[in-house]
Amino acid sequence: MMDPECGFYQNQVKKESWKQVLILAYQSLGVVYGDLSTSPLYVYKSAFAEDIEHSKTNEEIFGVLSFIFWTLTLIPLFKYVFIVLRADDNGEGGTFALYSLLCRHARVNSLPNGQLADEELSEYKKDVVTSPNQTSLGSRLKSTLEKHLVLQRFLLVLALIGACMVIGDGVLTPAISVFSAVSGLEFSMSHEHHRYVTLPVTCAILIGLFALQHFGTHRVGFLFAPIVILWLFCISSLGLYNIIRWNPQIYKALSPYYMYAFFKKTQTGGWMSLGGILLCMTGSEAMFADLGHFSQLSIKIAFTCVVYPSLILAYMGQAAYLSQHHQMADGQRIGFYVSVPENLRWPVLGIAILAAVVGSQAVITGTFSIIKQCQALGCFPRVKIVHTSSKIHGQIYIPEVNWTLMILCLAVTIGFRDTKRISNASGLAVITVMLVTTCLMSLVIVLCWHKSVFLAIAFVLFFGALEALYFSASLIKFLEGAWVPIALACTFMIIMYIWHYGTLLKYEFDVQNKVSINWLLSLGPSLGIVRVRGLGLIQSELVSGIPAIFSHFVTNLPAFHQVLVFLCVKSVPVPHVKSDERFLVGRIGPKEFRIYRCIVRYGYHDFHKDDLAFENDLVCSIAEFIRAESGKKNGPKDESDKESEEKMTVVGTPSTHIDGIRMEEDTVENDHDLPGTSESKEIQSPMLAPRKRVRFLLPESPKMQDETKEELQELMEARESGIAYIMGHSHVRAKPGSSWFKKIVVNLGYDFLRRNSRGPTYPLTAPHASTLEVGMVCHV
Repeated sequence: MMDPECGFYQNQVKKESWKQVLILAYQSLGVVYGDLSTSPLYVYKSAFAEDIEHSKTNEEIFGVLSFIFWTLTLIPLFKYVFIVLRADDNGEGGTFALYSLLCRHARVNSLPNGQLADEELSEYKKDVVTSPNQTSLGSRLKSTLEKHLVLQRFLLVLALIGACMVIGDGVLTPAISVFSAVSGLEFSMSHEHHRYVTLPVTCAILIGLFALQHFGTHRVGFLFAPIVILWLFCISSLGLYNIIRWNPQIYKALSPYYMYAFFKKTQTGGWMSLGGILLCMTGSEAMFADLGHFSQLSIKIAFTCVVYPSLILAYMGQAAYLSQHHQMADGQRIGFYVSVPENLRWPVLGIAILAAVVGSQAVITGTFSIIKQCQALGCFPRVKIVHTSSKIHGQIYIPEVNWTLMILCLAVTIGFRDTKRISNASGLAVITVMLVTTCLMSLVIVLCWHKSVFLAIAFVLFFGALEALYFSASLIKFLEGAWVPIALACTFMIIMYIWHYGTLLKYEFDVQNKVSINWLLSLGPSLGIVRVRGLGLIQSELVSGIPAIFSHFVTNLPAFHQVLVFLCVKSVPVPHVKSDERFLVGRIGPKEFRIYRCIVRYGYHDFHKDDLAFENDLVCSIAEFIRAESGKKNGPKDESDKESEEKMTVVGTPSTHIDGIRMEEDTVENDHDLPGTSESKEIQSPMLAPRKRVRFLLPESPKMQDETKEELQELMEARESGIAYIMGHSHVRAKPGSSWFKKIVVNLGYDFLRRNSRGPTYPLTAPHASTLEVGMVCHV
């Protein structure tokens, strides 16, 4: 009787999963493909710039169409949809997802606080499988990367270059998309009015776009998807109309022969025009960068079934129209709107402006994702990250980055006031990101997929050569706008390098100056100080040893809390850490010291709790560790205290353990409100007249030892009395005798960034009265 029910249930799950995929595909149209779908607004105009505009014939028009068709087919379709999307990092995409994969497979991780315990994470081990098919060349490449620090640094710099160009694209794409759409006003009003109206309208739309970001990807996706669908229907219908009316034989121009004929006739001018043609794939990287917001299948369905055919029809339609009107020598009137029938220009203009706003959404979303990944991997100063969806943690909003992008975008728009120079800048940013992805993908093919080295070489030679051709055409226009993404990338690279360099030096200082366990043991059970009520959380970046701020604090103030927890919140090179593997808990010193170490591990796309829930999870994980430890150690303890300190236990959050310890809190006015209980599964604090009562609800289990109950009760009393955050506030300075370069980077750059960036995530909501900063000067 159960089999039919099970089959029915599985069918229901399958239907729901397909429904979810189609919903995500629908949303992805508004978030991922807005930029790619608006490229017909400016590609032909950018391609037929001054380089070849004075010799436009059908041969040039057909050549440009052939280049557009094969570029869209080879790079977005073949490279991204069929190859790169498969290189997701457990559902996450982007440049740093590839870097994260390589970090786990080749041990080139740049994070200094890595532990062997991190490699036991299920997400870490999911892809790291030793394959017997791995070639000897692949093994030698892996060992070479692991041995040479220079190669590891080069790999990190390569990933950072890609990340910086994504940020640059987030500045330039909104500018060119919106400006190109609004430029359609030139067909509806005189040149005098058009000149004074276009720029203010563009700026107003850009400000409105960035103001919408705080609503989140989920809401924006549902709002924007109908606009993109309408736009794709509009351009494909116009394309079909132009093909039928002006040149039904335009499909012949898709032949690669016309690319050869185009180069043969135009020569240098045709090569330079490739900088405009490459804009047809602007937004392709968003398919991979925004993968964490959706799913691989939904992105593939949306592109192959809707976006790709619509774009091909649109470009063919424009080429069909131009093939019958190539006598127009005015390069300013060869854009998208010239092929739109006059009676439809106003409606199409309205749809185009809305679509351009949507097109900017893809790169803005991708910029948020890449900066979060950079921050998690220690390569970007800490910024506020707002999770806009309770279901999909990849959907985020970063206020500081959003408003910085808006200011830079407005500066580019007002400074250039010309789609030609903005397109030159945007093209270089786009193609650089693609080149970086191609280079990293070649390593992924060998080290992660365990394929032949020759296959990786073929991949990088084929796609790399094609992209290098476009890159050279963009770089030649350095003085005509292409300098902008390079300037932006250099600025962000300097910030990232300073932060990463300073973080490594600071961690090395902490490791060299940490206090030994012997010093702690020499203080005796009382630690030589007064133990006050409460729970003290000592924030540290160390994963072992006692931080220097502890001895610094005890030396100046000989009083501390009855329960101490050395807390380290760190990132690991995986996108997500499961809740049941979140906490690593251990003990420092003997039991009577009541000192614990808790390491909280997050992936680079995980949601960081910064409220009361984090505190409760932390206390429950320590309680669970105490209970589990009592079950393992029933006999006399024969191991040294140092060995005990190094031993950490993986403990999940309360939500992952149905039979684990749970904590309940309620507020009471006096001791009469504290009911007694004779049940063994509940422990209550005997404190008189507390304002907050904390109870541990224990699962049904064998009777615990009195020593364990006493330890749990003391932990509960400490939680009732309140939690105090003890945080190190370091003033980082270069050592005397350091080079002038190090002094500038550390004393000026890193110290400035550290003072102006946000603090660690978890104590953001802690009341000021419960936060204590311990100042130290770190000479690195």
